[in-house]
Amino acid sequence: MTKTNRPPFLHPANWISTWFGAGYLRPASGTWGTLAALPFAWAIGQSFGQTGLFIMALMAYGVGIWSSGLYSQMTQSHDASEVVIDEVAGIWLTLAAIPLSLSSLVVGFFLFRIMDIVKPFPANMADKRLPGGIGIMTDDMIAGLYAGIALYYINDYGWLPYV
Repeated sequence: MTKTNRPPFLHPANWISTWFGAGYLRPASGTWGTLAALPFAWAIGQSFGQTGLFIMALMAYGVGIWSSGLYSQMTQSHDASEVVIDEVAGIWLTLAAIPLSLSSLVVGFFLFRIMDIVKPFPANMADKRLPGGIGIMTDDMIAGLYAGIALYYINDYGWLPYV
C-alpha cells in the first residue's frame, strides 16, 4: 500500500481501524496496537469490570468490522498491517477473562500476541476464508478467546501473581 491510497487521517474508518494512528507505528504494528489498547482496557475494567470489558470487546468487534472493511476497500488491501482495531477487540476479550491487575495485563498481552501470531484453528481459517472486515476481525477474536481461556486457567491454578 502506498501513502497515496491511504484514507485521510481524520476519516473515521482510518482512526478507528488504526486505533488513533497506533497502527502506523513500526515495526510490529499489531504489537503497538495491542499495547495502545491496554490503557483503555485498564480504564474500562476499573470502571465497569470484566462484563464492561467484554461488552466493549464486542462493540469494538462490531465497529471494527465496519471500519476495517471500509479501510480495506479504500486502500484496496486485505488486512493491511496498519489496521489494528482487530488487536484492540482481541486483547479486550482476552482481558475480560479475569479481574484486571498488572500481572494479568502483562500475561494477557503475551498470550494474546502469541495466539494472534500463531492463529490456531479456526482462527487461521477465518483469516483466509471470511471476507472483508469480518475476516479481519474474527481471527483476532478467536485468538483473544483462546488467550482468555489460557489466562483464566493460569489464574485459576494460582500461577498468576496478583500485582
